[in-house]
Amino acid sequence: MKKNSRRDFIKKTAVAATGTYLGALGFSPKSYGNIIGANDRVRVGVVGYSDRFVGSLLPCFLNHHKELNFDMVAVSDIWKLRREEGQANLKQKLGHDIKACRNNDELYATKDIDAVIISTADFQHALHTIEAVKAGCDTYTEKPFAETMEDNRAALKAVRESKKIVQIGSQRRSGANYHAAYDFIQSGKFGPITMVELSWNVNQPGRWRRPGAVEKMKEADTDWRRFLLNRPFEAFDARKHLEFRLFWPYSSGMPGQWMSHQIDTVHWFSKLQHPRSVVANGGIYAWKDGRKNWDTMTAVFDYGPLNDMTSGFQVMFTSRMHNGKENPAEIYYSNGGELNLNTNKITSNGGLDERHAKAMNMQANLLPTMDISAAAEKVVASANTGGDSLTSSHMRNWMECVRSRKEPNAPIEAGYSHSIASIMTTAAARSGTKATFDEQKQEVMVGKEAFKY
Repeated sequence: MKKNSRRDFIKKTAVAATGTYLGALGFSPKSYGNIIGANDRVRVGVVGYSDRFVGSLLPCFLNHHKELNFDMVAVSDIWKLRREEGQANLKQKLGHDIKACRNNDELYATKDIDAVIISTADFQHALHTIEAVKAGCDTYTEKPFAETMEDNRAALKAVRESKKIVQIGSQRRSGANYHAAYDFIQSGKFGPITMVELSWNVNQPGRWRRPGAVEKMKEADTDWRRFLLNRPFEAFDARKHLEFRLFWPYSSGMPGQWMSHQIDTVHWFSKLQHPRSVVANGGIYAWKDGRKNWDTMTAVFDYGPLNDMTSGFQVMFTSRMHNGKENPAEIYYSNGGELNLNTNKITSNGGLDERHAKAMNMQANLLPTMDISAAAEKVVASANTGGDSLTSSHMRNWMECVRSRKEPNAPIEAGYSHSIASIMTTAAARSGTKATFDEQKQEVMVGKEAFKY
């Protein structure tokens, strides 16, 4: 998408919702057939029949699959119960038989898969992406992309070598209001970013819990060793298998699940690839249910060019799971005002006014009030979003890029960058020490040591 195409982007997004997107782009059915591969059905496999897949990714796929000639033909899940549920549900939704695979080896051995949607446990995303691209498949890979730098580097290398289309599930990158915000910042009218406030608060004792499913899972019905992949071996634990978001090293919890969405926009808007440093603090203050990942945290980031420590800005991310209405906040500040992605307004709030500027023999720099709500697609923060417009636009963008072979809105580099920030946050939280990034080694550092587990 061109940087100065907000109006076109908004128009195309609106038209897409009516199912006439190709006409809006100037493609007749005949001309669309001239695009490479346009006449071939794209056969999609499901890697991980998860709650996220069922509640959001599948409805979004179904919004567009007939028009773009995509089909789902197989599901891979290591748990027998979910595999059978997935096979039955997809058969009912799509009207034909679905191949059920016990694992990804079986899935790729069929040789009739063109692309996959990956929504497995957080720590598995990067490794499953490597499997997919090496098998010749494009992927839609849920975030967080990676929870360790070892996995992050390996996946970036594999994807780049494969030249496959990989869309990271950072759906804000397909939101028209986010593109409008990006354009305004890039125009220079906002001025240098000085501070960003991010927050994500809920009050849900059951968030990331799956007690009913945990009771049903038996070790004989799953493949625990395959679940662990490259994580240290430990005895079978159904909670860690199904409630992985609560347990490191299977998930970082808040950084990977929530912060990765918001910090991705910081990278996108600022064109910086990662923080210079991170500190973090928090704890388990409310939900004493055996979890290991915090239910409350604050992380503070320093961003800026690596060759100029006098220039930059601060980012603060706060999150709690015991008091909140799940209305994630993203507010960008400059000396002239703020860009608020909750209200979708650019205003002079807090900007340097005439009186204070005159007292310091300076020029006032107040931002004009602008409303970008006409471009807004509401961020739905729950995992089961029911095919919300933002995720639907993101899924469609991936499907179109599989056809056109153009770079998607959230390419592999976006996932690599948000993973660096997330891993730095985990390192700071778990060590109690400031985390930095070694550009040469591409390693997250705590003191003089690279962070592992």
